[in-house]
Amino acid sequence: MTHLTRRSAVTKALRLAALGVAASMALTGVARAEDLLAKVKAKGELTVGTELQFAPFDFVEDGKQSGMNKEIFAEIGKELGVKITFLDLPWPSVLPGLEAGKFDMVAGPATITKARMERYRFSSPIADATVAILKKKGDASITKPADIAGKKVGTAKATAQLAQLQEFAKTLPTPPTIQEYVDFSQSYADLGAGRVVAVANSLPNIAFLAKQKPDVFEVVEPPFGKPVYFGYIGTKAADAKSLMDAVDAVLIKMKHDGRLASLQKKWFGTEMATPDQVTEASF
Repeated sequence: MTHLTRRSAVTKALRLAALGVAASMALTGVARAEDLLAKVKAKGELTVGTELQFAPFDFVEDGKQSGMNKEIFAEIGKELGVKITFLDLPWPSVLPGLEAGKFDMVAGPATITKARMERYRFSSPIADATVAILKKKGDASITKPADIAGKKVGTAKATAQLAQLQEFAKTLPTPPTIQEYVDFSQSYADLGAGRVVAVANSLPNIAFLAKQKPDVFEVVEPPFGKPVYFGYIGTKAADAKSLMDAVDAVLIKMKHDGRLASLQKKWFGTEMATPDQVTEASF
């Protein structure tokens, strides 16, 4: 009887210990969920990875960063009470840099795709990202997207725009030759020089460029890509959730109070309706 009593006491103690460990783990999980936002606020700085070759979102003008991202993140910084520090990298290095913890989140922005949603946490969308064709002004050989069949077309490496161009190419009678560039600025330079006949990029980007250089470039209507959106990127780690939730809250507030629409008009020339969240990507 004493043996049974002792065994029962040990069993009870083990159960209590297990409950204590579980409670401790739960509390640790809560603490971790607050870690990144707490660290950002304690430091007073949100570090953002981006590529300064993606106008009108991020580009260099008169030796300084300019673009829509700078203005949106200025609003995010005000709301969170922190300063914003951007780190400029070639786009193929940006997402690996996020995963390596070199910065808190990514500006980009990046097209919200199914594959990326499996790996990353996206912010509330900030713009339409549907892919279209840019050509040289007055090029009568390209009047619709399908006219790129059999021609040399440029786009950027490791992008959703490249993936959509590759999918579209499969539907054409003669696939185009796709030239991949480290960044879109190089592709635009080659288009201007006649080394490619077109560039595939998201409509806001090429519309901005055509507006800046109307005597050089022209947008081919309509866009050929599936309807997709641009968003900012964070990791899916538990300690990043609080930060991304806070960023979403600011972006959604900007949508509802008109600040985002005002910036869209400034940089794209038009407003773009976007959902508060993308739960399932179209591509």
